Amino acid sequence: MLVIADTSPLNYLVWIESAEILPQLYGMVIVPPEVRDELLATDAPAVVRSWAGNLPGWVEICASDPGLRDDPRWRVLDLSERAALALAAARQPSVLLIDERAGTGIARAQGFSVTGTLGVLDEAARRQLISLPEAIDRLKRTSFRYPKAIIERLLEEDARRRSGEQA
Repeated sequence: MLVIADTSPLNYLVWIESAEILPQLYGMVIVPPEVRDELLATDAPAVVRSWAGNLPGWVEICASDPGLRDDPRWRVLDLSERAALALAAARQPSVLLIDERAGTGIARAQGFSVTGTLGVLDEAARRQLISLPEAIDRLKRTSFRYPKAIIERLLEEDARRRSGEQA
């Protein structure tokens, strides 16, 4: 499975100590250098900078075509999102990991399968790799922005799954 990631999902999964679920779900994760650079930025959490400074073997850095990255439809996005989309356009991943609403919309409009931090956590909980309530609790203690209704729905569905009911 080919998976490309933008900064936000990696940032938050590392921050809440859940990045190890990515290789269990997807195997390798490919990121453009711009994503690694954002993870190393001085305003990133120390744990994220440390992780990005010594990337695990399941993360591959792969440059995107600068010409693709400058697609005029993507001007509203930051550099790492544009680079992730350009890499996706070139490599056609099974999944693109991206959180930001504008980037998600553009990626879906171009036919990419998209999930974000919450989708990764939900899938990991479905596969019984993590406790979703614990992961969400840790996520709430970060700067992650989320619609309360989505969190409530995910937790309700998870509770039903764990109790044996149909979600």
